[in-house]
Amino acid sequence: MSTPKNSFFLECEKHWTFWLLIAVGGFYGAYTYSVRGGIFCNAQTANIVLLSMAIGTANLAQVMYLIIPISSYFLGAILSEILAKKIKKFHFFRWDTILVAIEILAVIFLGLLPKSAPDQICQITLNFICSMQFNTYRQNEGIPMATTFVTNHIRQTGSNIVKAIRDKDKEASKRWKMHGIMLLMFSFGGIFATVVCTFFDVKAILCVIPLLLFIFIRLAIADRTYEKDLLSKVPRGH
Repeated sequence: MSTPKNSFFLECEKHWTFWLLIAVGGFYGAYTYSVRGGIFCNAQTANIVLLSMAIGTANLAQVMYLIIPISSYFLGAILSEILAKKIKKFHFFRWDTILVAIEILAVIFLGLLPKSAPDQICQITLNFICSMQFNTYRQNEGIPMATTFVTNHIRQTGSNIVKAIRDKDKEASKRWKMHGIMLLMFSFGGIFATVVCTFFDVKAILCVIPLLLFIFIRLAIADRTYEKDLLSKVPRGH
């Protein structure tokens, strides 16, 4: 279903927000896989597959190891759903904005951890954060999109390319480009993380702070100025 051209979108729903957040999501995934235990934190499909394999081979140690990040992701979704409703009552900042501030603090904490610290600390923290981000940011200017993984973006890009060419569908043409950009930004985040990890190892996660800080400042300005009277407006998809 197409989105009306005159639709108003909050800053937390706009393209730029989703582009930067999915780049952050790609960064997190590459970071934990590269230097923090070989676990994906931004989505759980791969971890569920690994868990199933561990159960199938009766590898109880691996089962317990994988249950930790999966459980953290599960709890992150629950907490974000609860906090979004409670914070809304204060009418000062949106939950979407506060979540980015929480991410900044979490990244600083992880960046200060020594390499000798158990990888599970980082895995639990980022799984929790990614789950909250995925559950909070749901629609990019009216189009459902994820900011922590790209499986659906791949499908939507391919599907909408066909519709755009075969049916001359202008909406499909718009959608494949939007999903394609999300794919590119996610890849950029992963590439960036891989490169900086070779130089800074576990401290590389601090390199994502400028992106998060930029997002937070722009959303905070919106909340306290031109969107101040719209704090009760619920972003699409919620």
